[in-house]
Amino acid sequence: MGFYGDHVVPRIINFACGMKMGDPQRRRVCAGLTGDVVEIGFGSGLNIPFYPASVNSVAAIEPADVAWKLAQKRVQSSPVPIRRSGLDGQSLPLDDDRFDSALTTWTLCTIPDPVTALREVRRVLKPGGRLHFVEHGLAPDENVQRWQHRLNPMQQRLFGGCNLNRQIVSLVQEAGFSVDELDQFYENGAPKALGALSLGTAVAR
Repeated sequence: MGFYGDHVVPRIINFACGMKMGDPQRRRVCAGLTGDVVEIGFGSGLNIPFYPASVNSVAAIEPADVAWKLAQKRVQSSPVPIRRSGLDGQSLPLDDDRFDSALTTWTLCTIPDPVTALREVRRVLKPGGRLHFVEHGLAPDENVQRWQHRLNPMQQRLFGGCNLNRQIVSLVQEAGFSVDELDQFYENGAPKALGALSLGTAVAR
């Protein structure tokens, strides 16, 4: 990705995604995680404070060395063992049927092939394992969608390939999951083009 993508973007994301207005969504999406968890797009570990006591361990999938470095204070202070276990969500170096839960937060917008990544998540989840997700994507309102399509090329350049206009629920379903809980809303305090969120859980079909 070059210097900007490798060194600057992870710091921008750490700042932008670390804003307090995202905490309620992190708390909600982490609720109900159990056992061994695989987290796709671990970033700088911003979800760590919200892991419930029912989590036994976390396998962190994170491509950016800078993000992993920024996470170290949080990782070291976490009561939950966390191990960096892979670099690419599209190809997980993990066994089939290994994990009880999976977590993805503001990640599917950036992965080049999100359906492949979600199929990998489904592969490594145990039967009955649940995917927890909160993601921004295509808004429900056409006037907001028009702005998202206009802004998307600039968003991709500035934020390491982030897309504003992906249809998150459709991606989850295409990968072989059934969405069993879903809340779609605009995040308070965020521009609508950036803050159209889908928060929910899904199980493999």
